[in-house]
This record gives sequence, C-alpha cells and structure tokens, in this order.
Amino acid sequence: MITFSAINIEMPAIDQAMVGRWIEAVAASYGRRTGTIGYLFADDDEVLRMNRQFLGHDYYTDIITFDNDEGDIISGDIIVSLDTVRSNADMLRQPYDRELHRVIIHGILHLCGQNDKGPGERQLMEAAEDRALDMLDALRAADTTT
Repeated sequence: MITFSAINIEMPAIDQAMVGRWIEAVAASYGRRTGTIGYLFADDDEVLRMNRQFLGHDYYTDIITFDNDEGDIISGDIIVSLDTVRSNADMLRQPYDRELHRVIIHGILHLCGQNDKGPGERQLMEAAEDRALDMLDALRAADTTT
C-alpha cells in the first residue's frame, strides 16, 4: 500500500493512482515489490526538524528516506519538502511537476538499493531517475490512449 499525506503544507496535485502504478513498475524493474510506503509532504521547517531529530543532520534537504525493506519487498517512509522541491525546480529551470516526480522516485530508488553519496553514485542515481521519469511518461501516454 502506498499512502500520501501532508503536514504544514497543501497536498500536491498528483495523480496518486498513477504514481502508485509507476512506483510499482519502477520497483519491479529492480526485481522488487512494494510493501507499505508512506509519503509525507511537508514544508522546509518540518523536514529540517525531522532531519535533526532522526538523523542528527542540521540542514535542509528535499527528501528523507526511512528504509524498512524486508527481502525483495520495499517499504519505508519518505518525507518530501515541497518548499525545497519548488526552489530546486526554479534553480534548475525545470517544471515543478517534473522535479516533484523526480524527488518522489528518488526515495523509491533508495529503497531499491540505489545510492548517491559515493564516488560516481550521483550520476548513476540521476540516470536511474531519468529512466524512471521516462517510465512515468510512458504510463501517462498509455493512459491517454485508452
């Protein structure tokens, strides 16, 4: 089950059913299945608070992923700062919707074992995000033809 909720901020206008199917497809491409995944959309202050409380990090970030995987089933809680997503979209000159979906899938890729902190890992993560976004585009296109 994939759930979406928001705290201190308005819920983003995403097609939750489509995003759920997309997440399942991306997980399957890594040989994984989805378990319980909870998305919490928040503002910068809430994400900073969680970063400090749970990870001991004193900085803003666009996403925090808490991994509860068991075997080939991915599960976890994914906290997304919509404030940072918006500022990153502006800085990168990307549509907000595209940057939001990039961050949404970034957490799933972490649950699937993709890292982005070591040498060369950031480039691999970005390539994985791009492949996943292509999958979303294909799912959306298929939906419009049916």
